[in-house]
Amino acid sequence: MKLIVGLGNPGAKYARNRHNIGFMAVEQMAADHGFGPWKSKFQGSLSEGRFGSTRAVLLRPETFMNKSGDSVAAAMRFYKIEAEDVVVLHDELDLAPGKVKFKMGGGHAGHNGLRSIHAHLGADYGRVRLGIGHPGHKDRVAGYVLSDFAKAEADWLDDVLRGVSDGAPYLAEGENAKFMNAVSLRTAPARPSTGTKGPQKQPKAKPEAKPTPAETQDAPADERSALQKLMERFR
Repeated sequence: MKLIVGLGNPGAKYARNRHNIGFMAVEQMAADHGFGPWKSKFQGSLSEGRFGSTRAVLLRPETFMNKSGDSVAAAMRFYKIEAEDVVVLHDELDLAPGKVKFKMGGGHAGHNGLRSIHAHLGADYGRVRLGIGHPGHKDRVAGYVLSDFAKAEADWLDDVLRGVSDGAPYLAEGENAKFMNAVSLRTAPARPSTGTKGPQKQPKAKPEAKPTPAETQDAPADERSALQKLMERFR
């Protein structure tokens, strides 16, 4: 069984924030894979279902970002899940918009949601890092993550959410390379070649041999009489 957690802040005013891309991702999974209705539980909302034969719980902590670990820890205790069976989806400033990376373990890099989860679980859980880009200066980070995605970002955001949802069954089974491949098929699909082969070069025809001067001259006329020709045959 897997506990798949999407990070964000509760409430309509935050729904389209960059900080809420984790919420968006698990909502896409639930919709695409026929999970049950969202229910309020464990200081959050959860949806239960299966990815193939693997049972999974999708969780959106509603404690606000910096208390996300409270909700995650409560769900883990109830379902008797270990840290290695937890995967957290979160916004990542250090990845370009549209980039996705899977990581097992490691630090929280100052992310308040991960910091809270670290305090309850330690570091040995999986993370799906959803790139949102960086505003350029640390003083602008807070305003940036709490601002909505721009309309111009809609296409890559949709590709990311659908790609993560496509790969969710692999994520639940711990097949992380296959998960990343499924994401890539959405975010960086193979492009058919637009080039066409030019016409095949035909081998150059060999130039015809030029006749020799002797061949180009007319043969001299035979001025012998019929009798002379006949006598010539019997010599």
